[in-house]
Amino acid sequence: MKINWNYIKMFVLLGLVIFLFAFASARNSVRLVSKPNVEFVGENNVFITNENVSKLLIQNFRGLKNIPKETLVLNELENALKSNPMIKKAEVYITVNGTLNAEIEQKTPIARVSTNVSYYIDDDGLYMPLSNNFSARVPLVTGYVEKNDLKNIHIVASKVNEDEFLKKHVVEIHQGINKVIYLKLRQCQFLVQLGNVTFLDKKINNLKAFYQKNLKEKTLDSYSKVNLQFENQVVCTKI
Repeated sequence: MKINWNYIKMFVLLGLVIFLFAFASARNSVRLVSKPNVEFVGENNVFITNENVSKLLIQNFRGLKNIPKETLVLNELENALKSNPMIKKAEVYITVNGTLNAEIEQKTPIARVSTNVSYYIDDDGLYMPLSNNFSARVPLVTGYVEKNDLKNIHIVASKVNEDEFLKKHVVEIHQGINKVIYLKLRQCQFLVQLGNVTFLDKKINNLKAFYQKNLKEKTLDSYSKVNLQFENQVVCTKI
């Protein structure tokens, strides 16, 4: 009987591939995890440090360094990181050589509440604690503000953050007890009364027109209050 050496070679090669794959998988599963490598994506402002992130990882897995890869549950580590109120998104993965990588996206503050408690409001309208590592230059929020009712403040703060004119000039957002919103502008004596957040774009356009006109005429210091709560008019109170 003639021996088909091609078939034999094919089976031997297949067996060798299976053996090498099994060997590599077994070796890779017991490879020890090295010290976490933390990378921040997005803005460069560091509200939480590499050390803080590494500590969170270690605390939530009894010390990550020098443990087998197969014992890690990456979803649990990601959830542990995202439970930190400074962190918006987190992705954790392990490279072939056993390096544990964590990609962190921090929250972005757009306003700082300064009442009986102090904290940031992030760009999603959520609570964000102050950081010992970095202080964001954002408008202050004063008045009657409740942590579980930030909707109106978030709408105004988002508008300030997105608008070049407002971002340059607005230093404070004040909410009265009746939820009427006021703005304080840099180097201006007058108070801007927005009222509620309806027709906000129209009100801001009215403010810009008023500001530019009076800046040109050098009469900005003549007013104590600029009322924008009526959609189609600007009511000014002189000093």
